[in-house]
Amino acid sequence: MISRIDLRGEALPEGSALRDLLPRAEFDVEAALETVRPICEDVRHHGAAAVIDYGEKFDQVRVPSLRVPAEAIDRALDELDPAVRAALEESIRRARLVHREQRRTTHTTQVVPGGTVTEKWIPVERVGLYVPGGRAVYPSSVVMNVVPAQEAGVEGLAVASPPQKEFGGLPHPTILAACALLGVDEVYAAGGAQAIAMFAYGTADGEDTDDEPGCAPVNLVTGPGNIYVAAAKRLLKGRIGIDAEAGPTEIAILADSTADPVHVAADLISQAEHDPMAASVLVTDSDELAAATEAELKTQVAASKHVDDRIVPALAGRQSAIVLVRDLADGLKVVDAYGAEHLEIQTADAAAVADRVRNAGAIFVGPWAPVSLGDYCAGSNHVLPTGGCACHSSGLSVQSFLRGVHIVDYTRDALADVAHHVVTLAEAEDLPAHGAAIKARFGWKVPDTK
Repeated sequence: MISRIDLRGEALPEGSALRDLLPRAEFDVEAALETVRPICEDVRHHGAAAVIDYGEKFDQVRVPSLRVPAEAIDRALDELDPAVRAALEESIRRARLVHREQRRTTHTTQVVPGGTVTEKWIPVERVGLYVPGGRAVYPSSVVMNVVPAQEAGVEGLAVASPPQKEFGGLPHPTILAACALLGVDEVYAAGGAQAIAMFAYGTADGEDTDDEPGCAPVNLVTGPGNIYVAAAKRLLKGRIGIDAEAGPTEIAILADSTADPVHVAADLISQAEHDPMAASVLVTDSDELAAATEAELKTQVAASKHVDDRIVPALAGRQSAIVLVRDLADGLKVVDAYGAEHLEIQTADAAAVADRVRNAGAIFVGPWAPVSLGDYCAGSNHVLPTGGCACHSSGLSVQSFLRGVHIVDYTRDALADVAHHVVTLAEAEDLPAHGAAIKARFGWKVPDTK
C-alpha cells in the first residue's frame, strides 16, 4: 500500500542529491500554462461572458450571474447546521486571536539628527480570495484566507468558488455561510483559471443578464486550487500579486519508537483523503514503528471513506513512502530537505526536536497536535507552502496582505552631512546625474563636512 525508502546506508548526501531521493508528486505547472493561457485571454477580452461559458464547460452548470445574490448568502447561513456554525465560529475566533498578533506597526528610526526612515505597513487595497470546490468542500479555506486579510485591514475582499450544479450554480452553501459569518458579501460563482483571470482583469463590462457592475480587478490573489489555478497564478503574476502556486497537499511525520502507530497511520490517511496526488511521508529510525504503521494502514484504510478514489492512490503513489533513517539526526536532515507543508514531530522530547527543524510550512509538536487540528481550530493558518517551497516561503499570514513602505525624511543639514558620500558612490557607479541631484541642492558644490 505504501512504499519504503531505506536511507540507512552510507552518510546522507547533501542538498539536491538528498531531495532527489525523497518522494514527491509530479506537478508540472509549466505544462498547464498552455492550457490556461487561452482561457485567461478569453476572460481578458470577453469578461463575465467568458467566465460563465467556462463555468458551463468545466462545472456543467450555466449561472445566470457570476455575483452571488445577498439573499443566497443570508439563506445559507440561516440553513447552516448549528453544530457546523458553532465549529466555524470557534475556528474564526481562534484564527483572529493568532492573526491579530501578527499585525506590524509603523516604526521610525532616527539615522542621524534630522534624518529619519519610517517603515509604514499599508494593507493591499483589494484582494481576491479563491476557495476551491471539487472533491471536497472547504469552508475552512474561507476562514484561513479572510481572517488574515481582515486583520491586515484590507478594505476590498472578494471570494470566488466554483459553481455547483447540485446547488443551482451557486458555490456550496457551507462556503457561502462561512462568508456570511465573516461579513463577506462579495462572492462569485467562478472557479478554475477563469476565476483567477476574472480577479486579474475584472469584468467591468457587466454581466450578461443584469446591469450590475462586474468584478473589479484586484491587487492580490490568495488561496489554494488545482494545477490550473496554480498555472493561472503563474501566468498572471505581475499583473496581480499571488500568495503561492499551491501544489498537492502533503504531510511528513518524523517519528521514533515512542510514537503510537495508530496515530501515525491515522494522520497519514487524513492527508491522503484530500486527493490521489496527496503526499503522506513517514520518516523514522524505528523498524518496529514502520512495520506497525504499515499494519495499521491496512486496518484503518479498510474502515475509511474515499478509499479507492483518493486514499489508496495517494498512499501507493510515488509521492508517499516510509523513509527509514539511521537516527533522528538523519531524520532531521531528511525532513529539512523535504520541506513539508505540514510536519508532525512524534518523538521523545518532541518540542526540542521541533526546535531544530529549519524547513516546514507548519510544525505540529507531539501526539496531541495533529495536522487536522491545524486545518480547522488550532488558530494557525492552513494555507501553506507545498512542493518543498517551505525552504524559502511562508504560509499565509497578515504579512501576506501588507506592504512595507519606507518614508525618508531628511533636513538640509542631515543631507549636507552625507552629501559627499552620495556623490562619491554615484560617480563610482558612473551615474553622475545622481550626484548632480545632490549638488543642485547646494549650489552645485558638495558641502564641506570637515
